[in-house]
Amino acid sequence: MVKKFLIVTLLALTVFSVSLFPMQKQGDKIILRASDDHVWEYPTVQGLDIMARLVNMWTDGRIEIKIYPSAVLGSEKETIEQTQMGIIDINRTSISPLTSLYDKLNVIALPYLYRDREHMWKVLNGEIGQGILEELEQVGLVGLAYMDSGARSFYAKKPIYSPEDMNGMVVRVQKSELMMDVVTALGAKPTPMAFEEVYTALQTGVIDAAENNPPSYLETSHYEVAPYFSLDEHSMVPEMIYMSKVTWDKLSEEDRKIIKMAAQAAQEAQIKLWIEQEKLALEKVEESGVTIIHPDKQPFVDAMEKVYQKYGSDYAELIEQIQSMK
Repeated sequence: MVKKFLIVTLLALTVFSVSLFPMQKQGDKIILRASDDHVWEYPTVQGLDIMARLVNMWTDGRIEIKIYPSAVLGSEKETIEQTQMGIIDINRTSISPLTSLYDKLNVIALPYLYRDREHMWKVLNGEIGQGILEELEQVGLVGLAYMDSGARSFYAKKPIYSPEDMNGMVVRVQKSELMMDVVTALGAKPTPMAFEEVYTALQTGVIDAAENNPPSYLETSHYEVAPYFSLDEHSMVPEMIYMSKVTWDKLSEEDRKIIKMAAQAAQEAQIKLWIEQEKLALEKVEESGVTIIHPDKQPFVDAMEKVYQKYGSDYAELIEQIQSMK
């Protein structure tokens, strides 16, 4: 028992100590640490791996990016804080938990903002999206690129065809005030919860439902305990790759350009990986007995009026610009 305790303690201290050291230098070599809360095979982690390989190749091995997947360095909220402090060099998270740091991000995370994926990428790769990446320096982060996370939909223990079916449901959401208000607008009760805790919460009845994209639904095996997937597609919230400004400021201008280019190249590759994974995920969960529901989206859209009033009132012109984009 004592031996087992010592082994567990040593492993915990190893992970803890890894997260305490910022950018390392070994002679001319630079070692950067990147965090992601998904498993290695997930498209965002594979996108980070592509970025790491490109940086390594373009610097002839002088810069190495070590990737820590599966939330080994902490939850999204925890790793965001560590990235601000310079403990983690590179991070990949949803933009939802970042909205508490930078209010303008709520705009590009609003429900039913985009007509489709093509519309979203035109916004993110254009002046609006790229401007937001640059503005993140105000909160100690340097935006590098976006990643695809498809559309988020609700899954539950019972079918959801309309907002009325969600009345009184306890729904897990990310630690985001915006997402809490989206769920509240649909008549349900939002419960912020770490991604890693959702399966058990669904299994034990602590929550009735959750919301995410198809690959996450499959990866986490949430389909086993919530076998009804309602594709209301209420939110197309992009992921983001960003760096600690503490680390960024230590890099040369040349290295910054290389890292930025690698992140943008990884974005393009990740989008293709995502589309493949999304299609495969829906096929697999349906084969496993999941009921896929295609509800009428208009009642869900109509329920978002108060959400737009709260989060869009200061950015009405920007929202109009996005929605009118051809």
